[in-house]
Amino acid sequence: MKSHLLRAAALAAVALLAGCETLMPTKASVDVAQPTSMRPEVVQPPAINNGAIFQSSQYRPLFEDYRARLVGDTITVQIVEKISATQSSTSSIDKSGKVAGGITALPFLSVNSFNKASAAGNSSNTFDGKGSTQNSNDFSGTITATVIEVLPNGHLLISGEKQIGVNQNVDVLRFSGQVDPRAIQPGNSVASAQIANVRIEQRGRGQQADAQGIGWLSHFFLNILPI
Repeated sequence: MKSHLLRAAALAAVALLAGCETLMPTKASVDVAQPTSMRPEVVQPPAINNGAIFQSSQYRPLFEDYRARLVGDTITVQIVEKISATQSSTSSIDKSGKVAGGITALPFLSVNSFNKASAAGNSSNTFDGKGSTQNSNDFSGTITATVIEVLPNGHLLISGEKQIGVNQNVDVLRFSGQVDPRAIQPGNSVASAQIANVRIEQRGRGQQADAQGIGWLSHFFLNILPI
């Protein structure tokens, strides 16, 4: 008897936990590359010093503006993202038909017997549908990211995070992407439109973010309604 009670209690606890997870509002998140910061790699001195001035592991062009090249270097990203999409469709179908028939005479029967011997039928089908979708996104800003990995083809995997706190609210901006060193402009800056696999996330923490969220009870009714 006790085992049945324990089993029922365990099932009830699991159901309660699952219900609580369902009631919690879902939060959309962006898969920003981790980590968002990286320290420069420690370069171990070679065991045998060849006496040369040129060292490939620490090479930087002498007559060139500073540009991000190694893990731990920083790069300024000019975020300019503007996307607009519009889609519309219209469909219309109209179909109708009419059938009529009657009998006027048959052998061995009088004509008066067919005064009401007639049949008629009508059918129609009409369909009219319209739909439209419009989406626009405009995002601009500046963030300085860190090189967290250098890919075999020389491209730089960068990631950065910026947090600004005012009173009881914190604004968080996170960015990551893959940069071709040839796209880096003088001044060590690059436009986000020239970065591949861009991930941008801006969200807030604090009282304002809590006020814009949906409560668990409202989230519960949104899950079951409309049926």
